[in-house]
Amino acid sequence: MSSNETPRGPVDSSRIPRYAGPATFARLPRLDEVGTADVAVVGVPFDSGVSYRPGARFGGNAIREASRLLRPYNPAQDASPFALAQVADGGDIAVNPFNINEAVDTIEAAADELLGTGARLMTLGGDHTIALPLLRSVAKKHGPVALLHFDAHLDTWDTYFGAEYTHGTPFRRAVEEGILDTEALSHVGTRGPLYGKQDLTDDEKMGFGIVTSADIYRRGADEVADQLRQRIGDRPLYISIDIDCLDPAHAPGTGTPEAGGMTSRELLEILRGLASCNLVSADVVEVAPAYDHAEITSVAASHTAYELTTIMSRQIAAARKDA
Repeated sequence: MSSNETPRGPVDSSRIPRYAGPATFARLPRLDEVGTADVAVVGVPFDSGVSYRPGARFGGNAIREASRLLRPYNPAQDASPFALAQVADGGDIAVNPFNINEAVDTIEAAADELLGTGARLMTLGGDHTIALPLLRSVAKKHGPVALLHFDAHLDTWDTYFGAEYTHGTPFRRAVEEGILDTEALSHVGTRGPLYGKQDLTDDEKMGFGIVTSADIYRRGADEVADQLRQRIGDRPLYISIDIDCLDPAHAPGTGTPEAGGMTSRELLEILRGLASCNLVSADVVEVAPAYDHAEITSVAASHTAYELTTIMSRQIAAARKDA
């Protein structure tokens, strides 16, 4: 979108009820309706890499449905993200549910195409396996990227049943492939039992710092956000959010819930504290609506994606103003 074009925003909810019409993210136009977008919201209905409860293949559309109530002005960031940049719903990347390797390749190719148009990606999963091909694609454009990984789990294990691509292995593979900046990596919200202490030792060797959910509880969102900003600096940043970083009270609809997580308020406040970071793309994954109640998880995920989209839109608008 050029600097003199006005972005096409959401459907006017004062004229068409929020519950009517197709459920694009935040009721935004489809990508094929606007041609190109600054931020493309894309679903990946894939959960063949899960190790426990399946169902995240339905997460993207559940998030879209829950996003009908999002409004165009974000007071927490004092921004109207859909007026600052063209945000559009790019639909779903259709992948093979029976062949993980092929699915990973398909996701990477589709992400390459979208990023090649100049868009940033706001991806709705799907299980966490999809983060690896997305990071591969982003790294082709920006070089090795900083990563903030919000999750109850490390996701740096080596294999499950000998499979190299699963929802528990994407960030080990990403480190091995050299697509992450190992000076700027952090898990946020981790908790719960591990297979052994070696899990933490291996993770540290890969370069990850850890902010546990207990750290967030004791230190508060503002201090944690400040620590993360200092670790990331001005590097290109990718944020990957497994919705199970939230306590099951705030996100019951997920495949591997762990007690003792952060609240949705804490997650949103930390993200808002990262608004000055150079966010080049992001994902929200592991929403499994079959285990949800009253859209609790999907609503939290939709607001999470909204904050991330706002950050990207603000940065795009600022870059255009400075150009």
